[in-house]
Amino acid sequence: MLENANSSMNGTQQPSCYNPAAEKIGKTFAYCLIFLVSLAGNTFIVIIVYKTKPMRKSINFLIVNMAMSDLLYPIFVIPRIVTELYVDSWLIGGVVGQALCKLVHFFQDISAVVSIESLVLIAFDRLGAVVFPLRSPFITSKLCPFFILATWIVAMAIHSPDVVVFKLAEFPRGLACALKWHEVFGESSAIENYYLALTVIMFYIPLTLIATLYVVIYFKLKAQTIPGEHSVASAAEQQRVKREQNVLNMAIATVLGFVVCWVPFSIIIILYYFAWPKSFVCGMYYISAIAKFMSRANCALNPFICFIFSANYRRGLRSLFSFLSAVHPAPNQVNPQLET
Repeated sequence: MLENANSSMNGTQQPSCYNPAAEKIGKTFAYCLIFLVSLAGNTFIVIIVYKTKPMRKSINFLIVNMAMSDLLYPIFVIPRIVTELYVDSWLIGGVVGQALCKLVHFFQDISAVVSIESLVLIAFDRLGAVVFPLRSPFITSKLCPFFILATWIVAMAIHSPDVVVFKLAEFPRGLACALKWHEVFGESSAIENYYLALTVIMFYIPLTLIATLYVVIYFKLKAQTIPGEHSVASAAEQQRVKREQNVLNMAIATVLGFVVCWVPFSIIIILYYFAWPKSFVCGMYYISAIAKFMSRANCALNPFICFIFSANYRRGLRSLFSFLSAVHPAPNQVNPQLET
């Protein structure tokens, strides 16, 4: 969504304070860390839900959907970012290189859209569980796979232009994967308006909807019985309210993490196209670099949120580590027992 607008920003003239050596070292370390954390953390999320039958619920399926979309970053995006720090040209030519040029940008934008669509579906799932607990869930376990498939179809349809506007091009320094917007859509088509519309429709409107739904959920929970207060409500009802509060806390933390990581970059894109000069001064350059890094770091954040806020995910992680230690015991370890 917003990530490919970075392709236009990459052509911006570097300020005088730009230090390529320091940037290479810092970015290499930071992105390698994101790569490892995102790859391991999101893989663990997928495995835990797959292996734990009681966790095969709609909200966990949607979290897995976000994890799968986040895995596109360590697989496709981060290797390209690190490579570009040290190599000035696109390394692979021909049909394979052309396909990779298109797919890398296509998948990185799909990741962001699938994530925000999943957040919207999680908000509706929580709305049904809290506000209408006696009704059939809005998103049942049987319907959830269809909703998940729809998130990918919508994301692919929205970013289908990526497949045609990114092309391999010959430059004096070698091959480059370049954004050829005007070549494909003509000079009259403004890329600025495209990114602005995309940002509003697929970012700010969904976030506004999510915020509205969680406000409704908050006031509904506040009106319900809270354990410890004077009430004639049953213990089972109190336990249900507490459980819904815990799940809601995790869902809200996931949304806040997404907002903190992506909102600064979305603002930078709008400023770049409509307010800032194309030659960055030092402050603008560093703010832009930090905002881009934060947006990419979001792919490594969600597993931490799940493990911090959910006892089920923590138990699943411990069980997974116990299983791995039993399959691959240490040299001095004898008959390790799986945790029950």
